[in-house]
Amino acid sequence: MFVSALAAALLLNGCIADGGTVEQAGAPEAGQQQVQNTPSSNAPLETTQASSKVPVYWIGRNGSGVALHREFRDNPGTENPITTALRTMMTAKPLDHDFFTPWQEPGDLATSISGKNVVTVDVSRDAFNSNLDAGMARLAVQQLVYTATAAAASSGLIDSGQQIQVVILVDGHRDFMAFGQVKLGAPMVRDASMVAPVWIIDPQEDLTLASGPVKFNGRATIEGAKLKWQIFREAANGEKALYLDGGTTASSVTGQGGTFSFTVGLGTGRYELRVTLPAQAGEMASTDTRSFNVR
Repeated sequence: MFVSALAAALLLNGCIADGGTVEQAGAPEAGQQQVQNTPSSNAPLETTQASSKVPVYWIGRNGSGVALHREFRDNPGTENPITTALRTMMTAKPLDHDFFTPWQEPGDLATSISGKNVVTVDVSRDAFNSNLDAGMARLAVQQLVYTATAAAASSGLIDSGQQIQVVILVDGHRDFMAFGQVKLGAPMVRDASMVAPVWIIDPQEDLTLASGPVKFNGRATIEGAKLKWQIFREAANGEKALYLDGGTTASSVTGQGGTFSFTVGLGTGRYELRVTLPAQAGEMASTDTRSFNVR
């Protein structure tokens, strides 16, 4: 159930939280990676989820480029969901070893929601203490936009049927240059070209599952896309061998945003799932991987 905009504003407005421990994954040096050109189709908002989890977007390596990927992380319930998600994005280490964040722990972080579906994020300038090139800086800003809007929508604080805008203030002021590259202060929306062309949603990295039928869920940015999947089994010496492979099709149903799922029976062992969106016109193939255990 969606709360009213007024209630959301009262809940979120002025929530300043203390910082936590930095576990910096590190940003690449300028020129080492380029932001991947992904299909500009859609960037649907998350649906309402259990309050025990918050969605967090990370920058993930995807072949020779980088793009945004999402994880669901535990919500300790000490702050509002948007602040919790953003603080996790800026201070925690991603579960997936292919992901990282260029953000630093902020001294101050506050979020609020207006009655016009606008999320305002006010963060201290120490969060931007990373040296990024222009492309990576734009991707990092979109990482914040995606995380803030995802947390607002999945927690039911904003109607996900409407467009959500994000205004980023730095120490209460507009016009700050994020990472010395991107001017902040104007309302921003999700840029669909920044999200990974395909990513695995479930299971999350290193999760342990029960043996038997294992269901995999994910999303592609192209609705109706034909996807290829491979499951590799890891031997005791760490070598991986192809165990099963197959194909699946991303949903073309309106509102489902290219989601896909398939189920495979697996016995005890350690596995790696690889899902590939084959090369499209003018675009390179894209693959996401996920390691997990079955007991």
